[in-house]
Amino acid sequence: MTAKETDLLARLKERAASRELQVAVVGLGYVGLPLAVRFANVGYRVTGFDLDAGKVDALCRGESYIDDVPAVEVRRVLETRRFAATTDAALLSAVDSVSICVPTPLSKFREPDLSAVRAAGEELARRLRPGQLVVLESTTYPGTTEEMLLPLLAAGGLRVGTDFFLAFSPERIDPGRRDFMVHNTPRVIGGVTRACGEAAAAVYGAAIPSIVPVANARTAEMVKLLENTFRSVNIALVNEVAMMCDRLDIPVFEVIQAAATKPFGFMPFYPGPGLGGHCVPIDPLYLSWKMRSLDYRARFIELAEDVNRSMPHYVAAKVGAALNRQRKAVHGSRVLVLGVAYKRDIDDVRESPALDVMRALERQGALVSYHDPFVPLLEYDGAERRSVPFEREVLAAVDCAVIVTDHSAVDYAQLVRSVPVVVDARNATRHCRHLGDVITI
Repeated sequence: MTAKETDLLARLKERAASRELQVAVVGLGYVGLPLAVRFANVGYRVTGFDLDAGKVDALCRGESYIDDVPAVEVRRVLETRRFAATTDAALLSAVDSVSICVPTPLSKFREPDLSAVRAAGEELARRLRPGQLVVLESTTYPGTTEEMLLPLLAAGGLRVGTDFFLAFSPERIDPGRRDFMVHNTPRVIGGVTRACGEAAAAVYGAAIPSIVPVANARTAEMVKLLENTFRSVNIALVNEVAMMCDRLDIPVFEVIQAAATKPFGFMPFYPGPGLGGHCVPIDPLYLSWKMRSLDYRARFIELAEDVNRSMPHYVAAKVGAALNRQRKAVHGSRVLVLGVAYKRDIDDVRESPALDVMRALERQGALVSYHDPFVPLLEYDGAERRSVPFEREVLAAVDCAVIVTDHSAVDYAQLVRSVPVVVDARNATRHCRHLGDVITI
């Protein structure tokens, strides 16, 4: 390392160790807000930046819009003056470290949309000063940190690893989870240079005890994609097994539970109505897109996407079969969807397979309503819908119910007793199927 590099790195490490560090978190969503609160709780002074003035105003009032961050935690860090939220990007020039936690969705052509990352990089580039650390957390394809962020930040003449530090550290947030959260989930870090990796490890290591350094930023970017591609491919496999078992008249969940008794060589995954959320349905497509640019076809990823994207239509077909058993057509039948969030006990509907199930049924003429205790209002295909109450009169009025998301607060025994036929895509009725007519996937 050069003398300048050593001096700037040492100063950053000292400020992190003494908790004198000033940190900015760009993007205060389900990734950025937990990180900002964690940094504040260990003693850093944190500025949270977001373009959404509504979010900023809510945080300044001590309110939280993220289930994983209780309002009491927001109020605590506000009262200690270790956290402030703002829409003013000019404040980024005053901090020692910036974590970028902005969304990376797919475009309408199902290609990576990195516009938010680029916009954040451009804002930082105008304000970058010697000694600052920049860490990208947003999931993306391997090479983004070096190919997109680095040229933006270095355009003013500062040199990476010498004048400023740049790294990638993939977020590992699982919304609704209570056992592994931001403070106790190991954190992978890859720097553009060795000094960059050391700088990021020092800053994050004060807040997250288990740091996993890897060779470089590209390696860290690939780690995240492997994690979610692993889930996507294995879920696709078990979804296809579920369709095979259906043809063979074999109970798929019993097969999985029996296989899971093997103490080695098997990890249970469970079939469902499709993939949802911001990560698992999207992240593998970042990798397959990148590989296409290198004339390589990611066949497992493409096949897994095909299988997983077919599952909502498979579930809708199950509803049709269930109604046939009642001597009813899909057209004109009243179908109640249980759960529109993409996973149990959260309010996030991003990429939820429930929406595709509803669309498939409505295209066949079904009259679809939904109940979800976590999503009272649903913006759906340009219109708003409200969750219907889980009441005897409501249940008695429907022809079929389909369980898409198995929220723990729902009384599935009452559901099975009250509705003529239930399609269960989550094995939620496993203890009460004897009470009525249930079809599983």
